[in-house]
Amino acid sequence: MVEWRLLAGIPPADVRAVLALARRRTFARGEVVFHRGDPADTVHLVVKGRFDVRVTTRFGDVVALGICGPGDAFGELALVTGGERSATVSALEQAETLSLRRDALERLTRELPSVNVALVRLLAAQVERLSELLVEAYTVDADARVARRLLELSATYGPAGGGADVPLTQEEIAELAGASRATVNRVLRGLEREGAVRLRRGRTVVVDLEALERRARRERDARG
Repeated sequence: MVEWRLLAGIPPADVRAVLALARRRTFARGEVVFHRGDPADTVHLVVKGRFDVRVTTRFGDVVALGICGPGDAFGELALVTGGERSATVSALEQAETLSLRRDALERLTRELPSVNVALVRLLAAQVERLSELLVEAYTVDADARVARRLLELSATYGPAGGGADVPLTQEEIAELAGASRATVNRVLRGLEREGAVRLRRGRTVVVDLEALERRARRERDARG
């Protein structure tokens, strides 16, 4: 059974009430769940698979905000603020969610205080995460950002405490790190020489998580 952070700390009976109103949705690889600017009418609880969250600026630049996997939720911020979606979300692989309509969620937050508390807690965590990324963009160089994003991807795609097979291209990692593809290639080649990763076509295999953590920590210490 998937445990979603959105529902963490909610009594089991309240969780069942939430899930009873949710609708199962399936998505093919590459399928868009919603586009930036679409009406904000549902929140999605990820059951399986992973989803890419990104924004394209009016100048055509792509900013990748992150990847959601089982246990994550997406779409909740726009449900609270109303209006339109602030980002585009698409499936990176065969995936499944439980979707909850805005009117149902609003009713649940009125009837079940625990759901409202959990939603506020999740939104606060999202704001904190975005604030961290903003500070990082101004204070941390691209090499360090690549190492940090690879650590996060290892946690997303791999078992707890182990390495991971990250099925993302270097271009996709570059978008997540806010770096150029050339920078990502250089950093990954260095990590490969150190024995932290193995590079394959369209993917990066993390084989030594501790070495990757030391590299990320060294990048931070060198500039901290």
